[in-house]
Amino acid sequence: MTRSHRINIHHRDCNQHFTVEVPEDRYILQTAENQGAKLPFACRNGACTTCAVRILSGEVEQPEAMGLSPDLRKKGYALLCVSYPRTDLEVETQDEDEVYELQFGRYFGKGKVRFGLPLDED
Repeated sequence: MTRSHRINIHHRDCNQHFTVEVPEDRYILQTAENQGAKLPFACRNGACTTCAVRILSGEVEQPEAMGLSPDLRKKGYALLCVSYPRTDLEVETQDEDEVYELQFGRYFGKGKVRFGLPLDED
C-alpha cells in the first residue's frame, strides 16, 4: 500500500487554504485538483514556474522539474505539477514572475524594452 501525506497549501493570490491527502506515487498538483483545490498551473510538465511554491515545511521529490534550477530547489522552491510528497508538507504559492526573475533575471537586461532594444530611462 502506498503511503499518503497531508499537504497544506496556501494560495497567496486569493488567500485560500487547501488541505489534501496525496499518495507518495502521485503528483501533488493533479491530486490536489482532484480533491477540489484550485491552484495555478500552465504546462503541467515541469518546464515553467506557474505552479511554483515555497516549501515552508516538509520534503518533496521533483526529478522532472526542468523549469526550476538546482539552486532554487535548495532554497525550498518546488513545482507542484511534478512534485511527489515525501513527508507531510506546508507550502505557499509564489508569484510566477518573482520565481522567474530569481531564476533567470541575472541573464537578462533590466529596464523597458521596445522593438527588442532597451529604452533610455527617464
